[in-house]
This record gives sequence, C-alpha cells and structure tokens, in this order.
Amino acid sequence: MASNVSGTHHRSGWEAENPWATSWTAAAAVLMTFGGIMAIFQGIAAIAKDDVFVATRNFTYEFSLTGWGWVHVILGALVAVAGLALFTGATWARAVGIALAGLSMIANFVWLPYAPVWSIVLIVIDGFIIWALCAPRRESRESRA
Repeated sequence: MASNVSGTHHRSGWEAENPWATSWTAAAAVLMTFGGIMAIFQGIAAIAKDDVFVATRNFTYEFSLTGWGWVHVILGALVAVAGLALFTGATWARAVGIALAGLSMIANFVWLPYAPVWSIVLIVIDGFIIWALCAPRRESRESRA
C-alpha cells in the first residue's frame, strides 16, 4: 500500500494542492471575520462621535466622517460574512473575499488621515488575505488536465 506522504489527500473538491494553502485560507478567513467586526466598530465610532477622529485638513480624498463611518460599517459586515463563508469551503467566498479585500485596501488608503497606523496595518493584512485566497488549488490543476 502506498501512503500519501505529502499530506494532499483529496477529500473535497476545493482542497488545496498543498496543506499550507489550506492553512493560509483558514488564516485569511479568521482575519477577514475579525477585521470585518473591527471595521464595523470603527464605522460605528465614526458615525456616533465625529470628534473621536482628527483629520488632516485639505486632504485630496476628503469625505464626510459620518459617510466614511457608513462605508466601514457596510464593508465590514460584508467582509465578516465572506470570512465566515470561507470556513464552509465555498468557492464563491474566495472570489468575493478577494474582491472585498481589495475594496478594503482602497477604503483604508483613503482612511489614512483619520487613523494612519491602523490603516497601514489593515492594508498589509488585506494584501495577505488576497495572497492567501489566490494560492493554487488542486481543482484548478485537475480541470486543466
């Protein structure tokens, strides 16, 4: 009997080509869920009390802080739901997760004057999420063969 030493036993249709890709997808799901919840809280803080955040004057992408609060609440809810859906192994959740992480990167770039350190950290995390969700999967290789 031949044993599967590489650990890539094909149990489901979406399993990654190597175990690291599956682990990174799970990490992306956790980061998306937690990041989405934090974005909701960030948005609520912006909506509830405009004087919590200090903004730079004459910023090129100036927008109402309350408006940005709503953007963060809605985007955060969508990111959290997509992160939870990733735990189910849904293929659509990977595609939606990539798109939402990209939108989150843009939103955090424009949010830089309000919370610069937090925005930079989230831009880096969103980049990791995109990388983790784009890792090659076994199904993509089998469909080409």
